Amino acid sequence: MNFSRQIKRLESASASKIYAFYGESLNGISTIRAFKVQERFLETMRKHVNTNLRIYNSEFLSARWLSLRLEFTGSLVVVITSILTVLNKNNMSSGQAGLSISYALSITQILMWMVRTFSDFEANIISVERIKEYCNFDDSLKELDWEIYDTKPEIEWPQNGNIQFIDYSVKYRKDLDFVLKDFNLTINAADKIGIVGRTGAGKSSLALALFRILEDCQGKILIDDIDIKSLGLHDLRTKLTIIPQDPVLFSGSLKMNLDPFNRLNDIELWQVLEKTYLKDLVMSFKDGLMFECSEGADNLSVGQRQLLCLARALLRKTKILILDEATAAIDHNTDDLIQKTIRESFTHCTVLTIAHRLNTILDSTK
Repeated sequence: MNFSRQIKRLESASASKIYAFYGESLNGISTIRAFKVQERFLETMRKHVNTNLRIYNSEFLSARWLSLRLEFTGSLVVVITSILTVLNKNNMSSGQAGLSISYALSITQILMWMVRTFSDFEANIISVERIKEYCNFDDSLKELDWEIYDTKPEIEWPQNGNIQFIDYSVKYRKDLDFVLKDFNLTINAADKIGIVGRTGAGKSSLALALFRILEDCQGKILIDDIDIKSLGLHDLRTKLTIIPQDPVLFSGSLKMNLDPFNRLNDIELWQVLEKTYLKDLVMSFKDGLMFECSEGADNLSVGQRQLLCLARALLRKTKILILDEATAAIDHNTDDLIQKTIRESFTHCTVLTIAHRLNTILDSTK
């Protein structure tokens, strides 16, 4: 049984490599074809499959060897029973002898069933073992409390949207250098901040720090005079809105993507779609708001996806908005539409814009 457990561990690990490599290849299929390296990826997949099949073959052979030994044990019991029946023929009737032998014949099946059931049970428990390993992989990588009731902010927080960085330093891992060091900055309510800098300067790290995705830090970040480290992650992140560089939409209806918790009515959704210049597009769909987005919303253009993310941000109505290179992957016309909507709809909000294009941050106050 110990062997079956070990072989199951190896089989599960090798199968995981196949699934992971298949998913990666599927996502990057256009790049693979562009560089004409299909054969290299096929060869890698063959190696993963061959490794899995070798392990599976070992598992199959071990099961056959176990069956052989159990069959031999069962046959041995039948032979011994038959010999004892013959030796004791004077002390038992023919009916008793037949009954003894028939029961002995069924021992083989019972023995095989019992051993195989226990073996399969132990082997399948490996799945639970792997989940437990993932859960306990590294306690330092776990996120902190989702809610802290003792420091739960008011529903209206933040009322203004003031942000202060006080001697703030942050790193991605304990063994790495600080990406932001002794950083001090005061952002007043309704300021429009343009954040520029070379690659690796710490622009996106600033946004990750605000959402407390990076926790290994020193110093403080205050939002309306409340230290964000004292808050639960849910209470903090629901009060901030970010529009990332790569628009994120899920498989499902447009309505679900705009209002995932179904808190708003259709009138509010149409008003926001009009502000983001998507009303005509959505009305052209046969299903309207119930238009079904494919996996990753591939049936919409990048610009349309980004405008939908902007519409979702408008519906959240938070006091702080972060644009993390939100217009880097779209054309100038769509960029102008997004900037116009932000100017009109986020007048009373604090906006942090991380950008590469100068015209994207021309309207910033700092």
